[in-house]
Order: sequence, then C-alpha cells, then structure tokens
Amino acid sequence: MKIEQYFLLCCLSLFAVGAWSQNPKADSLISVLKKTRNDIDKVQLLNAIADEYKTSHPKLMSEYAQQAYQLAQKINFEVAEGNALLNLGNANIITGDYPKALRYFTGAQHLFETLTVKNNTDKQKGLAKALGSIGIIFSEQSNYSKALEYYLKAVKIYEQLKDDEKCAKLYNNIGIVYKSMSADFKALEYFIKAQKIQEKRKDVNVGITYTNIGNSYLSQKNLPNALNYYNKAKIALDRNPNPRALGEWYNNFGLYHKASGNPAKAIENWNSAIRTFQSIDDKFGIADSYIYLGQLYLQQNKLAEAMQMAQQSLTLAKEIKVLEQIVISEKLLSDIYSQQNNTALALQHFKRYSEAKDSLTNEENIRRSVEEELVYDFEKREAVQQKEIEKRDLLLQEESKRNTLQLFFAAVFGLLLFGIAFLIYNRIQLKKNLTLQKELAEYEQKALHLQMNPHFVFNCLGSISSFIVQNGTDSAIKYLSKFSKLMRLTLEYSKESLIPIHKEIESLQNYLELEQLRFNNKFNFTIYKSSDIEDDMALPPLLMQPFVENAIIHGVIPKKEIGSIAVRFSIANDSLICTIEDNGIGFQESKAQKINSVVAHKSMALDITKKRLEMIESATKQKTDFSIEETKNKEGEVTGTKVTLQLPIQYVK
Repeated sequence: MKIEQYFLLCCLSLFAVGAWSQNPKADSLISVLKKTRNDIDKVQLLNAIADEYKTSHPKLMSEYAQQAYQLAQKINFEVAEGNALLNLGNANIITGDYPKALRYFTGAQHLFETLTVKNNTDKQKGLAKALGSIGIIFSEQSNYSKALEYYLKAVKIYEQLKDDEKCAKLYNNIGIVYKSMSADFKALEYFIKAQKIQEKRKDVNVGITYTNIGNSYLSQKNLPNALNYYNKAKIALDRNPNPRALGEWYNNFGLYHKASGNPAKAIENWNSAIRTFQSIDDKFGIADSYIYLGQLYLQQNKLAEAMQMAQQSLTLAKEIKVLEQIVISEKLLSDIYSQQNNTALALQHFKRYSEAKDSLTNEENIRRSVEEELVYDFEKREAVQQKEIEKRDLLLQEESKRNTLQLFFAAVFGLLLFGIAFLIYNRIQLKKNLTLQKELAEYEQKALHLQMNPHFVFNCLGSISSFIVQNGTDSAIKYLSKFSKLMRLTLEYSKESLIPIHKEIESLQNYLELEQLRFNNKFNFTIYKSSDIEDDMALPPLLMQPFVENAIIHGVIPKKEIGSIAVRFSIANDSLICTIEDNGIGFQESKAQKINSVVAHKSMALDITKKRLEMIESATKQKTDFSIEETKNKEGEVTGTKVTLQLPIQYVK
C-alpha cells in the first residue's frame, strides 16, 4: 500500500530530537562561527549549520536559518538569503507546517528568479531546489497536477546543469506522481530514467527503483518483466541492506505471486515481510502484510486463518491510528463472518467499517479543504510575484526603449524615421499575412480531423452492433464501457489540432484493447515510444488510428493464427517516425480479398489521412511522408504489412 519515494534535500528523515547534541560536524561549524568576523563567511556558516540539523533538530535548524536570513538581508547577500529561505522551508516541512513551508519556498523561488549574479549556477541550483521543494509539498498534499508541474520545472534545470544525482531523485518522484495518477506507462518511463542514472552512479538506492519498476509492470499485468525487476531489486537490496525497503519488496513480490497464480509463494513472501518489518518495529508495514494474507485466505475459504490475520491487522491499525487500514480490516472481518453465516458479527463489523470509512472521508474532506486554502493562498502570492516581475521587466524595457530612441533621434531623426516607419509597416503586414496563412492551414486541418471523427465513430458503432449479436448482452456492456472511455478521449482530443504523443498512445491503447475484446484476443499488440521523444512533442489526434484499424481488420483478423501488431514512435533525421507493423496476410492478399468480397465498402480514412498530411506539410513547411509495404522473410514469403509515417517534429503550445 506504500510506494517507496525519494525526496530532494528538503524532504528529510527524522531522528530522535534528543540526539541533536550528538552532531560533531554541527559543533565544529559552531566553533568556527564564533571565531569568524566576516559577515559573508558568517552567513554561509549559519546556513551550513542549519543544514546539518535537518535530520536531527528542526527547531535549531529554524533558529540558525533565521539568523542567516536576517544577516543575508542586512548585507544584501541574495544567494545566502535564498538558501536561508530554503532551510526555513525544510524545517517547517519536518514539523508538518506545510502552509508556512510553502511560503518560504515560494519566497526562495521568487528571489532566485529575480536574482542577478555573476555565478548563474548558484541561481539555477537555488531555483531548482525551491521548485522541487514546492513539488514535494503538493505531492504530500495529493495535488498531483501541481506537484508534476513543479517537478518538471526543477528537473529541467538539473538536466541543464547535468546534475545526475538530483535528476535521478526527481525522476523517481515524477514516476511516483504518475503512478498515483494511474498513468503507469509514464511512471515506468521516469522510473527507467532514474534506474539508468543510478546504475551508472552505483547508487545504493537502486533496489528501491527496481521495485518501483517491477510494481509498474505488475500494474500493466506484464508478469515476465515484473519478475525480472523484482529479482534485480532483491539482489540490490541484499547488497545494500535497507529493512524497510526489503519489507516493501516482500509485500510487492507476494502480490506478484498472487497475480501469477502461486498463492503458496505469496504467503511465504508476506510472512517474510512481517519478520522484516518486525525487526525495525514498522507496524504500518506489518499491518499491510496481515491484510494481504487475510484477503488471500478468505479467497481460499480458509476462514480461521483469514480471521486471525484480519484481527491482527485491525489491532495494529488501531494502535498506530491508521484509518485506511482500520477500514480495510473491518471490511475483511465483516466478509469473513458473512462467509461463516454469522450475520450478527458480520453486521457488527460492517457497521464499524462504515463508521471508520465515514471518519476517513471526513478527514479527507478536512484535508482537502486545508489543501484548497493552501493552493489558493499559494496561487494568490504567485500571481502577485508574477505581476511584480512583469512590472519590473516592463520598467526595464521602457527605460531601454527610451534610451535607444534618444540616441536614435539625436543621430538621424529625419530620413531614418521615415525609413523605419516604412519597414515596420511592411513587417506588420508580412506578419499578418503569415499569421492568416498559418491559421487557414490549421482550420483546414481541423476540418479534416472533424471528417475523421464521424468515420471512426461509425466504424466503432458497427463493431458494437456486431459484438452484441455475436457475444451477448453481458460482454456488450463491457465493450460499451470501454467504447465510452474511448469516445471521451476522442471528444477531448477533437478540440485540439495537436496532442502530446503520450495521449495518442493512451487513445491507441484503449482502441486496441477494445478490438482485442471484440475479436476474442485474436491478436496481441505492443506500443513502443523512444526515450528520445520529449514530453511535449505532439502530433495531430487520431492520425494513427485508421492504419491500426486496417492492420486489425485487413491484416491479422483474416489470418488463421494469432496475430500481432506493433506500433512504434521514434526520432530519425529530425523527424517523428510512426510505424504500424502487423504479421497479417499482407497488403496484396488483403486487396484481392476486398475485390472478391460480396460486401462493398469504401474507406474514407486513408484519403482523409493523406489530405491531413498535405495540410501538415503546408502548415509547417516541412516534409511529410507516407508509405505502405509488405514485409517478407528470407524465402520471399509475405509476413505482414508495415505502414510508415514521417512527420515534422511539433510541440504542444
């Protein structure tokens, strides 16, 4: 139930407060501070001392950071002032005062954004820390969209600075945010980015990343890859012991064995998790393991064992006051008693489950209310700061313009004034013409896209009709549920002329699952996206769907064996390359079958797609290309069809 997460410098593990005196490095820095007379050295020492107390004494951390902040303001040392604000924010994160921490972090962000220093690296590092810290607060508050926004801003700076260590930590944080949003493909992409860096750096925490990757593959029901990464994680955790991470690994590996149909192995791993968590007195982790065991025993109808596990998880959950675990444990006990036909106790525990669930809901509502107030206050301050930045930039621009005009009029007032006015007029007219041409091309492309949508809907409705006839009402309801999700995506994307590639992948994933259901798993499919493709790269919506549809209907379905379809997105020669490859009957054989077919069907999709490609080429002034070819083996036999689209690289605005 937990996900191992990395945090930046500001998200810190707490030790006993009484241990703060046992900090030799902090004591040494304090001794140096007493002998220091230079204010610049003093403020840097104060920040360093505050940083040393981040894992032991938040109160002292706050005190030294406050002294650093006041001294930095006095001597106008802005970099040190920003670092002091970061330390103050860290101290408040440790004590759980998120609103105050957020105020300090946004203050640091504003300061570093407006900072003018010779060493731009200090500015960039400070800004990245502030942005990442803000992201952590929003992540802790479950405001995932805001957390993602600030994590991506921070990681972009660290990528520019080539700071691999910070990049790896942020990639993990971003992956966890995407996992929390159920975006498993995006989560996996960032976990793998973190893995590559950690393997290169021989990071001791790479085992946690392997576990996260295994969990992502397990969510996708990709059991072979999940097993591979769980095995890697175990080797890494044995090499670099971490009891809490190992306990979570056992719990997750138990879930893997449960999913792969090996309950004995699942039970073995959950018992190992209990022993591991007991070694560090992690009652939360132990309760999780008991819940997993209880749920499995209930499925196996081993009611005595299930009862024992549920009661133990409930006892621990009440002891550590974790409402979520109390809710699950009470529901589990109610289900067990119901299975035993003990209606009185089943009802009693169901009432307790309902009460705990209501309490949890109330807590979440209160937390959500506090979060909304926090976000409102944050956005209000952010807007004020942005206005200040814009005002300052405007003043600088006005001053620069005034000086330029004074020099210009003093030198060549007469003739050049006329010439410049003429050039400006021509430029404005040219810009208007170019803008009109661009808008015209975009409107034409949107019109073609709108032609594509009805064609796609008609095909899907035809599929539903056929599915109802062939498979009955229950299966049709399942099919309609997936179809409605696909329609929502289609309606959402139809508003845009460009969508990010990962949204196109999501749409294709849903469509292919729909067709798999329709044709009783007559084919398998894979979707691959190159790591070279950036997050904001885009393409027109529904551009790939007609080719995928043809690959299914005219390629793999007529084939007797199980077919396969592979969709790939990659970068080559400064172009986006999209391919759809199947192992079906081949283009020529499909064409011959169409000619001999009794049912006449005129496909509009390819004609519309060709026209859309022409519009893209016209709008971007870059080459597009489209080809369909048959794939053959060494003996020259047809093994399928491959469609290749070459598109200009475009980005979401």
